[in-house]
Amino acid sequence: MKILSAEFVTSAAGLKQFPDDSRPQIAFSGRSNVGKSSLINAFLNRKSLVKTSATPGKTQLINFFLVNKEFYCVDLPGYGYAKAPRSVVDAWAPMIEGYIKDSPQIRVVVVLLDIRREPDARDERLVEWLAHYGVPALYVLTKADKVKRSEAAQARRSVAKKLGLAGPPLLTSVKTGQGIVELKAEIAKRLNQPPGTVASS
Repeated sequence: MKILSAEFVTSAAGLKQFPDDSRPQIAFSGRSNVGKSSLINAFLNRKSLVKTSATPGKTQLINFFLVNKEFYCVDLPGYGYAKAPRSVVDAWAPMIEGYIKDSPQIRVVVVLLDIRREPDARDERLVEWLAHYGVPALYVLTKADKVKRSEAAQARRSVAKKLGLAGPPLLTSVKTGQGIVELKAEIAKRLNQPPGTVASS
């Protein structure tokens, strides 16, 4: 997949503010500090198009970026930041579930998981929503450079078992570039499929 252009379009707090067109959408979701902004920037071949918040979990907005004038890359708000205000924590679930439920243009949700941490209840809830609404998912472990090869292999097996995945998640590292080409290839495949027709992996 060649990324020729990528531009910020809008930040949305709800359905009424989503882009009103039928272009396909690729969404990225994960815990705060999972490395989501860095991975999206690597996917888009940009250094700082997606900004990393100085205070993780502070805002709850869904950010839309138009890529190659053909599809949207959607940055969903991070979750699980311990110091986030209660109102922000409470707003996360209905916002994310609403996006998953009401966005037929979604081709896949890329679920990011820190390779050093076990999936928690929020990760499991996201997996359940995706399955319930029939939205394809692509599971990705971030920060693979932070662990040994043997630990990475064990983490893939452990996460796949805990979340009931059909196969092991993809390993990525923004620092070394590991898995970025494979991630682009997987996303390109999903973009060429009608909504909801690709099995989760």
